[in-house]
Amino acid sequence: MLRIPLLLCFVFSVIFAFGQKRYSISGTVKDNTTGETLIGASVRIKEIPQGGTSTNSYGFYSVSAPDGDYTLLYSYLGYETVSRQVSIHKSQVIDIRITPNSSLKEVVISANKPNNDQISSPQMGLEKLNMAQINAVPVVFGEKDVLKTITLMPGVKSGGEGNTGFYVRGGASDQNLILLDEAPVYNASHLFGFFSTFNSDAIKDVSIYKGGMPAEYGGRLSSVLDIKMFDGNTEKFTVQGGLGLIASRLKVEGPIDNGKGSYMVSARRTYIDLFTKASKDSTVKGSSLYFYDVNAKANYHFDSNNAIFFSGYFGKDVIALKNTFGTNWGNTTGTVRFNHVFSPTLFSNTSLIYSNYNYVVQSFQTDNSFKATSKITDLNLKEDFQWSASDDHRVKFGFNVIHHNIEPGNISSDADNVNDINVQKRNGYEDAIYVSDEWKASSKLTILYGLRLSGFSLVGPGTIDTYNTAGEVTDTKTYSSGQTVKSYYYLEPRFSAGYQLNDENSIKVSYNRNTQNIHLLSNSTTSSPTDLYVMSSNNIKPEIADQVSTGYFKNFSDNKFEFSAEVYYKWLQNQIDYKDGAQLIANQDVESQLVYGSGRAYGLELFLKKKYGKFNGWVGYTLSKTEDKFAAINNGNYFPARQDRTHDVSVVGIYQYNKRWSFSSAFIYGTGNAVTYPTGKYSTGGLTTFSYSGRNGFREPATNRLDVGATLEGKEHKKYHSSWTFSIYNIYGSREPYSITFRDSKTVANTTEAVETSIFATPIPSVTWNFKF
Repeated sequence: MLRIPLLLCFVFSVIFAFGQKRYSISGTVKDNTTGETLIGASVRIKEIPQGGTSTNSYGFYSVSAPDGDYTLLYSYLGYETVSRQVSIHKSQVIDIRITPNSSLKEVVISANKPNNDQISSPQMGLEKLNMAQINAVPVVFGEKDVLKTITLMPGVKSGGEGNTGFYVRGGASDQNLILLDEAPVYNASHLFGFFSTFNSDAIKDVSIYKGGMPAEYGGRLSSVLDIKMFDGNTEKFTVQGGLGLIASRLKVEGPIDNGKGSYMVSARRTYIDLFTKASKDSTVKGSSLYFYDVNAKANYHFDSNNAIFFSGYFGKDVIALKNTFGTNWGNTTGTVRFNHVFSPTLFSNTSLIYSNYNYVVQSFQTDNSFKATSKITDLNLKEDFQWSASDDHRVKFGFNVIHHNIEPGNISSDADNVNDINVQKRNGYEDAIYVSDEWKASSKLTILYGLRLSGFSLVGPGTIDTYNTAGEVTDTKTYSSGQTVKSYYYLEPRFSAGYQLNDENSIKVSYNRNTQNIHLLSNSTTSSPTDLYVMSSNNIKPEIADQVSTGYFKNFSDNKFEFSAEVYYKWLQNQIDYKDGAQLIANQDVESQLVYGSGRAYGLELFLKKKYGKFNGWVGYTLSKTEDKFAAINNGNYFPARQDRTHDVSVVGIYQYNKRWSFSSAFIYGTGNAVTYPTGKYSTGGLTTFSYSGRNGFREPATNRLDVGATLEGKEHKKYHSSWTFSIYNIYGSREPYSITFRDSKTVANTTEAVETSIFATPIPSVTWNFKF
């Protein structure tokens, strides 16, 4: 922890070095109708071309200029621009409210304002989505889904039907850091992946970083999905929700203490279990199949310089077949944040974050009952500072300390002849300090550079084994509580630069290094009881990824269209896989079942987006390759990773026909997953056993699907508003393989047949009634 005060001393010394005689204008930008802070709103000084900024995650901004008279311009996509004349002779606070543009007669699908942000920003690999965009995309069962929409972006690939997991630029699904109001979410799925944990009614802002990750993010190799919840309406009490075929949702929000604060509570529940209760099948009747989730948030502003925020998520899935088996899993998160404005140029946020994910599997059979559990719990302290040194330097710095506690898996049974299995808990500390600076080096060149120093320590209590490459124990030591077993420290440099050729064209380059100390072991493509989280240890080294990328970016037709082409190459070290035939669940010696190697991923991403107008949407294409290399697998040669797909295409269109009707569609095409199929077989005593040679040497069939949707807005009323959402998922009934298994043919002797299982092989219609009053 000595690294933290040393970094703070360095940063504050830099602050004094940058000091100059300028005055600051700071404040917050909010929606005039709801009081919601606006993330990424533009604040510009008209008389100084480079004198501008954007609001942070809390709507705070700070700009500076020499003594004089200026015009401040506040803008946000879909809102009226506000102009404010100011005389800057001293630092001052100006809070601004801007009004949604009621005359806007077009659908806006970009979270960015209609200017050249894509051209002027040095940030690469960043995609931002607003909720209007997410709500317009048709999805299965009509439930709007953040994660499903994310997978329609280039470089982001879906895990397949029945899976909310996603892969970013060749990384595995556990290499994505998913944050909900700063709290990590370890399993973001409901009902084995048919829905994500994120209720769109509660979500305000979604950003995904595929590369060039800023220094304030760490802990995962491939991406950061940063999701922010609504704060709540500070102006009036409102209720909204929706009734669908299999799920309903409700959100309430309103002011606290005459607008000094606000609250928001949003809940959702499926009711498939109500249909099972009405079933005539005695096995199905009484079974459970449902999920629920609750998002809650509240805030209070003591004054213009101090505010506190509370937010939480509570979700659970329950799936049980009467008197046979049951499984449930859930996430719980809680975040307490305190904002403080030290000065017009220095903003801080202090966060205390709790996250818990647990999994339970049970068998209710009398002669073979058991219960398997697994749990991971985090407690995280974060301190982040944002300092506007000048209009040319935006500095961020801070630290965080996380305590991880993992219960890998325990099995208990009521049977007399079965012994309980309790795998040792593991405790670890993950800490980091960082500093970054966005430097406008010239009118054309902007550089975003930073450094993150990360550390991890596995600590006692526990008895720790050391294994050789054959998985044999070579040493055993017992550690007391808090005693360090093994520590790792890494420097993670981050660098991005953008050079603006002109107002419509720019080129960018980036390099970043990331490390990861929480690893998911899984031998399936979907969430299952065999999923197991483990920490870095004396046997497991932190995973490391180095990524370089470059790209060309262009806006045209008065910034109505955006085009980008990015290429990347990623080196992966200390990758983890399991041995052939490994047993993962409730294994006391699970680290003996692992192998370690390297990987590489490279590709091209093309993206064309029409941001606003009556007809808009985007086309994304990814050409990529992802390979792993393990000495103990495939004879030490490179082989395709499970998430390797050569081609990935997505086309999304949204058309505003008139004030009441809008239509949308989404088409996807992707190369099939890399899989391992049997290459031979032999028979012993009439039992067929399949043999395999090589990992992931085959491909599943390519996937393609077309979804369509329509929204009918209700007639205008002063007190309430309603709408109907219609959609058809997989309109032409394409079969996407969920699994392919092999068995002896039941009709032709001595032959083997492949059996393909598809979840949605027919069109799935849905309808939802939405209301707000």
